[in-house]
Amino acid sequence: MLLRIDPSSGIPITRQVIDQIRARCASGILKPGDRLPSVRELARQLAINQNTILKAYERLAAEGIIDTRHGEGSFVAEFAAGKQLKRERAALEDDLERVLRHALVLGLSEADLQALFQETLDRVAPSDVAPNRRSR
Repeated sequence: MLLRIDPSSGIPITRQVIDQIRARCASGILKPGDRLPSVRELARQLAINQNTILKAYERLAAEGIIDTRHGEGSFVAEFAAGKQLKRERAALEDDLERVLRHALVLGLSEADLQALFQETLDRVAPSDVAPNRRSR
């Protein structure tokens, strides 16, 4: 499973792991029944503490996004991906509205916003991570 952790982002690593797994489930990249890497394996892949992954998995299990079965591992739960995607999209729209309001307060133009968005998109979502991006 390809996750990207940015220790300098200011976002807690646990939150980054949770958000990325949640988004992959909502988008259908991870499907119900898919097995997730073990806590130890994912911690090793990301070069982070096992407790960080354990906390993320526990939170995802509490949200009903994954099922953890003792001795078997963690799996994507049988849940309505459409509902999850709808919730994720609504949260994203709220975040975007806050950012746009902030940009307007700063006096940025629409062209400035579009350029800033494209620069940020190129930095955080390289083409190998975002296969559905439209070509420019």
